[in-house]
Amino acid sequence: MLPLSSFHPTFTLTPKAVPRFRKTFFSLASMSNPTEPTSQNAPQTQQNYPTPLSPPLPAISKDIELTRAMSASSKSSLYKLSRSDVLYEDEWLVAVNKPQGVYCESVLASVPCLLAGDSAESKSGRLSEGTKLNLLELHLANRLDRDTSGVMVITKSHKVASKLVKAFTDHKVSKTYIALCIGPAPKWKRITIISGHGRSKFGAWRVYAASDVGRVLPGGSVVRDMVTSFEVLSVNGEGSFKEPSELQEHEENNIVVEKKAVLDADAKKNEILVRAFPRSGRTHQIRLHCQYLGISIRGDVKYEGVYEWNGKRYDGHELHAESLSFDHPVTGCPVMVQAPLPLWGTEALQSSSK
Repeated sequence: MLPLSSFHPTFTLTPKAVPRFRKTFFSLASMSNPTEPTSQNAPQTQQNYPTPLSPPLPAISKDIELTRAMSASSKSSLYKLSRSDVLYEDEWLVAVNKPQGVYCESVLASVPCLLAGDSAESKSGRLSEGTKLNLLELHLANRLDRDTSGVMVITKSHKVASKLVKAFTDHKVSKTYIALCIGPAPKWKRITIISGHGRSKFGAWRVYAASDVGRVLPGGSVVRDMVTSFEVLSVNGEGSFKEPSELQEHEENNIVVEKKAVLDADAKKNEILVRAFPRSGRTHQIRLHCQYLGISIRGDVKYEGVYEWNGKRYDGHELHAESLSFDHPVTGCPVMVQAPLPLWGTEALQSSSK
């Protein structure tokens, strides 16, 4: 459901990053029965589409998501940015800390009022012609899901927007996210998961085998590559927060997805704080890969995340866009924009002392 707002945002391109790996990957397919038919070795016909490897959306998610969408529409229609939300600003772009449960279009719609409030002309209720023109050229450089909080960058002109989009497509923008997951304690400290990504015949985003990349899906789209690296920050509060830095290739264990994940439903559930490094820019990428790893994000009902935990019900998933790093599209200087940890992240790190 779209937010109830009269503002019509400027069209924005969503950049897609393409991962680059040179290592030999360990494949889950090597552990399977070679005679067992799979989506990648079956002959493809018009009706023989790739088989999703992640489960369909839980039935309970439909009603919960509808309630959340209605709440977000109401919240978004009243949302206004404040100066405390601004993480970085210059004459070409502004980066803000988007809250959970607000649509990114509503954040964009609120930027003109924020900028107008800073202008000298606004004191008399009037803006210069130059300022008016600039406000009409605002673009979302990146988009976040409704319940994902964190760094959003808005450019102030078409020219700067096109340059920043090119930086994304040329793989020159690094991103980190923080997620609070519930599941068995991982046996890994760092891991990279490589899979396919696409919509099933029911329209839901699903994980597909890496070997299915390029195959046609219902509706005419194709399976695309999806790569995410993760590192564990804490388990049940045991651990510590550290500043984001790019994972070194030798530090990563790599899994190429070819089979459905085998998960222990009876395993002890833990609170796991992870940092994610998306190497590609697929819809719901981190949420899907957390689900596949058996550590769905808390509150993420679409992808098997618990919405009730320790007597508390959660109104959204706990995923936070922590940082964006890129070369400035005009000056060329390195820019690193970081949003502070949300309350649930701070509490997760302190939970062991409670």
